[in-house]
Amino acid sequence: MKIGITGATGQLGKLVVEQLKERKQAENIVALVRTPEKAKELGVEVRAFDYNNPEALPAQLAGIDKLLLISANELGQRSRQHKNVIQAAQNAGVKWIVYTSLLHADDTTLNLAEEHLETEKVLKESGIDYTILRNGWYTENYTASIEGAIAGGAFIGSAGSGRIASAARFDYAEAAAVVLLSDNYKGKVFELAGDNAYTLSELAAELSNQTGKDLPYRNLQEEEYAKILESFNIPSSFAHAIASWDVSASKGDLFDDSRELSKLIGRPTTPMATSVKSAL
Repeated sequence: MKIGITGATGQLGKLVVEQLKERKQAENIVALVRTPEKAKELGVEVRAFDYNNPEALPAQLAGIDKLLLISANELGQRSRQHKNVIQAAQNAGVKWIVYTSLLHADDTTLNLAEEHLETEKVLKESGIDYTILRNGWYTENYTASIEGAIAGGAFIGSAGSGRIASAARFDYAEAAAVVLLSDNYKGKVFELAGDNAYTLSELAAELSNQTGKDLPYRNLQEEEYAKILESFNIPSSFAHAIASWDVSASKGDLFDDSRELSKLIGRPTTPMATSVKSAL
C-alpha cells in the first residue's frame, strides 16, 4: 500500500516521513514535493508534485493508495491548490485522503479557517474515503520568538490571557502516521491539541525560569503588535495576520481540552516547557 505525503520536505512532512520509517514503512512512502532535489536525504521514493500544475498531478499520484494532504503554505491560494490535489486523487484512484486542517475550523475566529473549511467540503464531496486532522497550534509557532524575546527583554503578543493548547510539531506528525496505518480512522474528524494549555504570560515565566533572565509578557494592541513585527522585516500582510491570530487566541480559539491528540499517539503531548528547552 503506497502512502503519498505532500509537502514531504516541509517541517511537518519530514517528521511524518520519519515516523512512518520508524514503523518500517520506508518502501511504501512516496514523497510528493515541489523540489525533488531537496528530498534526497529522506531515503524514500520522491516524485515532483506542484499543486499549481493540475494536469500533471494524476500521473504523479499513480499507484498511491493513501494520501496525506498537508495543507499548503500559500495563504489565499490553498483552496484552489487543495482542490487540484483532490481532483487529481479522484482521477488517479487514490482510496483515502488524510487532510491536515485547523482546530475547530467550523467554529473559530481564526481567518485561516475559511480555506480549510472549503477543502474539507471538497474532500467530503469527492467520494474518496477521508480523515480530517484538525491540528491545533504548534508550540514552535511561539518558541520561534524566543531569540527575539531575549534580545528585546520581553515576550510580546496580543493573546491576552487566552489559553493555548498547543503541542509540538512532532506530536502532530506522530498522529498523522498513526492514522495513516490504521483503517479504523476513516470518516472521522479529529480536534487535535496539546494536553496542557498555557497563557503567553506563563510561557514568558517559563522562559524566564529557564534562562535566568527577567522576561515578562507584554500584551499589545493588535495594530501595535503588527507594527513591531513589521519592524523585524516581516511583510505587512503577514505581520497583521500573525497579530490577528494572537487576538483569536485571546478569545479561546487555540484552546481545546478533549485530549484527542494524546489518545491517538498513546502518550502525553510534549509539554510547553520541553519545547522551550529545545528551542533554547
